[in-house]
Amino acid sequence: MADKNPKVKSKDKVAKEAAEDLKENQNEEEKNGEVSSQNGDLPEEPVEPVEPIELPPFEVITGDRIDPFAFKFQYKNVEYSSGRNKTFLCYLVAKGNSADGLLRGFLEDEHASDHAEEAFFTLCLTHIDPELKYNITWYVSSSPCPTCSLKIAEVLKAKTNLKLSIFASRLLDWEEVEIQEGLKALHRVGCKLRVMKPLDFSYLWDTFVETDDQPLNLWEDCKENYEFYHDKLADILQ
Repeated sequence: MADKNPKVKSKDKVAKEAAEDLKENQNEEEKNGEVSSQNGDLPEEPVEPVEPIELPPFEVITGDRIDPFAFKFQYKNVEYSSGRNKTFLCYLVAKGNSADGLLRGFLEDEHASDHAEEAFFTLCLTHIDPELKYNITWYVSSSPCPTCSLKIAEVLKAKTNLKLSIFASRLLDWEEVEIQEGLKALHRVGCKLRVMKPLDFSYLWDTFVETDDQPLNLWEDCKENYEFYHDKLADILQ
């Protein structure tokens, strides 16, 4: 006898349809698995090895005239020198009493090779005549690190015919005890230490920078920053 309600399925019919659905799902999964397996078996394209890039070695740069943009950035006497990871050193050397003995130029370093202060004695003042007196003036973008300070002090102590004056735009990490001890060591061996005044920046601009006859417009807080560093240096050396 036929079912009165066609929407109501017998248990056998439900079980049969469920079995068919399960089989269909299994067949579909197996089919998908075969496709995935086939895709996975596709040969991968060969990857060419990447050759390492060799960076040029860091070196100390020497020259006669500084780029004006580099000068304004590196020598700016700001309190916090973020991004200024170089040291610029402009130098004047008077040998004996002869005007012909005057040497001048600049060095810059990347803080990854020899520092400019140390390189000065190996690249610029390669020979020191013990019979002559040398008056050396440095205008540095920041004061020496502790290691350089001690090395400079050793040179000045060993070679008494050298007189060194260091004019610094900024004091490097002046709060650090090691920095202060290095500056004191220089002071004890007779090295003259001073912070650069606004007039010093103008002198450097005219003497060591490719100015193209353009005047230097000092930044607004130049004098205020000079006074700040001047007081800090005085406190360290007292």
